[in-house]
Amino acid sequence: MKSGIHPENYRLVVFKDMSNEYAFLSRSAAATKETIQWEDGNEYPLVKVEVSHKSHPFYTGKAQFVDTAGRIDKFRQKYQKFDKKDAPKGEEA
Repeated sequence: MKSGIHPENYRLVVFKDMSNEYAFLSRSAAATKETIQWEDGNEYPLVKVEVSHKSHPFYTGKAQFVDTAGRIDKFRQKYQKFDKKDAPKGEEA
């Protein structure tokens, strides 16, 4: 390996998934000011993450559905005034 290109501050860090409170211990050089008491009684730096393998739809198999029908209805209501069917006969393009 080429010397001098890798961080030298690797240490044990706790990563905590904030969506389901799952936490795991791993080595990282991620900067953080927070710490947490781990299961072994030691205190480690804490990195909070939004998504982990315990909450990501690819790994869990649970997809989050978005209300696309509501978006389509909202779009149609907003632009229905430009619909050519509803325009008076003398103003058709």
